[in-house]
Parts: sequence; C-alpha cells; structure tokens
Amino acid sequence: MVTRLLGSVILLITMMPVWAVDQLSASVDKNPVLVGEYFTLTIEANGKVSGQIPDTSALSGQFVTSPISTSSRTSIINGSMSSTTSWQMQLLSRKAGEFTIPSFEVAGQQSRPIKLKVLAREQDGEAQQNLFIKTTLKPDTLHVQQAALYTVKLYIGQDLLDGQLSAPQMQDAQIAQLGKQSEDYEIVNGRRYMVVTREYLVQPQKSGTFTLEPPIFNGQIREGYRRLAVSAMGDNIEVEVKPIPDTYSGTWLPSELVNLSEEWQPSDQAVVVGTPITRTLTLTALGVTKEQLPDIEVPDVDGFRTYPDETDRKQMTRDGRVISQLIASYALLPQTPGTYTLPEIKVPWFNTVINKVQYATLPSRTLEVKADPNQVSVAPAPFIEVPRQTDTDSKPQVVVQNAEKTWLDWALLASGYLLWLVTLVIWFLTRQSKPVKGKAPEQTPVTPDETQAMQQIKHAVKAADLAACYQGLKALAHAQGHVQLHTWRHQLSQELQNEIAKLQGALYSAKQENVDLVLLYRLLAAQHKQIKNSKKQHLEPLY
Repeated sequence: MVTRLLGSVILLITMMPVWAVDQLSASVDKNPVLVGEYFTLTIEANGKVSGQIPDTSALSGQFVTSPISTSSRTSIINGSMSSTTSWQMQLLSRKAGEFTIPSFEVAGQQSRPIKLKVLAREQDGEAQQNLFIKTTLKPDTLHVQQAALYTVKLYIGQDLLDGQLSAPQMQDAQIAQLGKQSEDYEIVNGRRYMVVTREYLVQPQKSGTFTLEPPIFNGQIREGYRRLAVSAMGDNIEVEVKPIPDTYSGTWLPSELVNLSEEWQPSDQAVVVGTPITRTLTLTALGVTKEQLPDIEVPDVDGFRTYPDETDRKQMTRDGRVISQLIASYALLPQTPGTYTLPEIKVPWFNTVINKVQYATLPSRTLEVKADPNQVSVAPAPFIEVPRQTDTDSKPQVVVQNAEKTWLDWALLASGYLLWLVTLVIWFLTRQSKPVKGKAPEQTPVTPDETQAMQQIKHAVKAADLAACYQGLKALAHAQGHVQLHTWRHQLSQELQNEIAKLQGALYSAKQENVDLVLLYRLLAAQHKQIKNSKKQHLEPLY
C-alpha cells in the first residue's frame, strides 16, 4: 500500500513540468484586414493554466472587441502528457492604418507583439460592388436633444447565407432603432440588389462636434460551391451639435415646425348652462420625440369647471422626418349665464431653421352661456300670518274669512284628486291590455364587454371607489364602439352627463365635488336599458 502511494507521488512530481506554462504565443487569422472587417485574435499557452485570463483591456482603445472565449485540451502521447489553453476574441478596426497588437502575459510568460495593417475600403473595389452600405442623416446639423432620422441601407448583390449588422455609434448621444427593418430590391448601375433598410433615432445630449460611426456588416455569401466571408461599412458622418441658447426659457423644444390646433364639440359659440363642452388640443412637432412634447396648460376660467379627460401621444416617420403629436382633451362645464373669454394658449419652441424662439398659439375665444330654458323659476309662496295665541286664551282661535272662497278651493282640490284617479286607472288598464301576437321578439344580446363593464361599475359603486367607477365608464364607452369617453358621453342624457362631469371633477379638479355614485349608476342603468330596448327587432313572420 505504501509502495503504491509513493509511486503515485513520484508520477505527479514527474508530470508537473508538463503542467507549467513554457510558451505563450499570439496570432491573427488575417493580415492585412479591411476597415470594418472582423478578424480573430488567438492567444495560446503550452501548458495547463488554471483560472488565468490574459489582460486584453489595451485593445479596446484601438479596436471593437468581443468577449473572450476560453478552451483547453490535454493529450497523452507515448506516456507523455501535454496541455494547451487558448483564448480567442473577435476584433474590428473602424479606421485604416498600421496598428500594433501588444504583448500579453500569462503565468510569467509573454507573447510577441503583432504588426497589423488595416486597408481602406477603396482598395477593395470589386467587393464594394457586391456588398456596400449607404447612410443618411436628416438633418445633419442638430441642437442638443433634437431628434434626427438616421437611415441605413445595406446593398447585397450576391446570395447571402448569413450575416450580422451592428448598430451605429456616437459619443454622448442616444440611438434607438425605429420599428423593424424592411427588405426590398433596387437597381443600381444596371445591377439588381437586395436592400435591407433600418431607421434609427439619434438624439445628441451634449454640444460639440461628434462622429456618427456607421453600422458594420459581416456575413457569408455563396460563390459557386464555396462559402466566402464578406464585410461592409458605411461612411462616417460628422455631426455639429449646437447648445441650448441662454435666452431660452421653458421646456426645451427644438424643432423645424410646431403647430397647435383645437377642436370644439359642440362647435357653437353659444352654450347652455350645464351642457358639457369638449375641447381637444393637438400639438404637432417635427424633429422631437413624443416624450419631449410638453403638457399643455389650460387656464381656469371663472364660471366654468375644467376637467382633464384623455391624453394620447403618437410618433411616426415621414419623408425622412420624425413627427410627434400630443392630443389632450378637456371637459368644460359652464355654471352661470354670461359672456366669457377664454384666454389664449402659448407653447414656446425653438425654431432650429432660423435659430429663433417662437410660440405655437391658440387665440382667445369668447363663449356666450345662456340659461337653461327647461329650468322654470317658481314664484315664492305668499306669506300668511297666523294670529298668535295669547296666554289668556285657553283654546286656539279659528278665524274664518271669506267662507265662499274657501269652499271653492275645496272643490278645485277634489276635482284634481278625481282627475288623478281617472288617469291612474287608464294607465293600469292600458298596461294590462297590451296585444300579444305569438312569441315576443327576442332582444339583441348585449356584448360580454358591455355586461362586464356594467358589472365593474356596479362593484365600484358598492365600494364607493371613484377611480374604478371612472375606469368602468371608459370600458363601457369602448365596448359600445367609442375610443374616447367624451364622444360617448354626448350621446347620454343631460342629467347623466352632469353626473359624469361631477365624477371627473372629484377625480381631477382641485375643487371638491359631491358625487352621488348610486344616482349615477341608476341613470346609467336606465340609459343602458333604453339603448338595449331600442335594439329589439319586430319582424313579421315570412309565412
């Protein structure tokens, strides 16, 4: 037993020199290489290395680098064991010239430096005809946080097997791809190319002069029975970024064009007290994102209650420009009759074409609020003085004045009561004598979304949850085919519109509103039942 253990220790001692690193080398698979073309750097150590990785941080200043992959292998030949550890990474140069890959050190061993030559793309004209990239930036002169559209087109003139297109890069800028890439075909100099197009949104965050570095394509094409590696890179674009002017105040909005418009519903200049008015404002701007559009402040007007409704933001690209929109709706509820002037609304923005501060403006608007003709004022009842009872009187005194007039009053009261009884009897008999022909027509079934929305409102009313009730109203409007609440609200009864306006006021207005959720639900249920009954179909039998 001791002899076997001693033999194992001797064997380990004799094998240890094989495990030590006795040589370290570095090599590249291509030299020279093209600008924008990936090549592989391999660092290899003869001997087994445990937990050590060469320091390659010096390469990031000259090349675009990939993560390092590690592999090792061990072989035994004629009783002799050998181990090899390799590290590989992909490198790419965006500039032409001569570079030096430095030496690396692992376990006390160093590799030799490598002289690398990078050729410009113009020296590879034939490859340029088969595969090339075109880029455009609109506009090419920007202000801080101004959005530009960067378009990349990859032209492929051969059968593509696979490939990868990297993202553009620019210091101190936010770059985001817009949507998905598109594929099409174009004829260039009499040759047919497949064109892959990508669009990016570029927003510089600092002023100065920057270089927008284009994407780089690396892939493989088929040429006969061979697979050939190919690469392509577009041209750099120098971008001048101007700072925010010191004289500008307010939310920074750099654009080529900004427009502010409005829409009223109803559009009449004269409205009735208690009638809700929907005011929809639309702010449109070029060269900014939808997140950059400022919220529109609508000033309060005495005599009106203002409730914010829905806000929507959109963004699109058209003719090489980024277009953004902010759509905000407000509900105005007039309280008292009179003539009111709504003040103008101004949104400051910076015109990047003429380098000047401008304002998107809505002029003031005059509205006439009329009294509700349905509300009839009732004259106050005459005051009748009752003789006061003195302490000496043991019984109240009954004063009878004009006995003939009192008898006439009783007669009128009796006739009115008799007329009410006759009306009640006629109504009861009419209800009991409805004609029935066959089976009653079936009602058009209510959609599940409408039923679910009504249940949501009912639960919210029981829980006295104003926000949940409002969300239920929006869900009911959407279930009945209306995108926005205010368009659906105008189809309801006036009383129900007023209760919804009170709910909006309680949620969004600084003024305290007393909301009767039970009354709102009853009115809504009655309205819903009326709409449901209107869908009944009275069809006569065909035979």
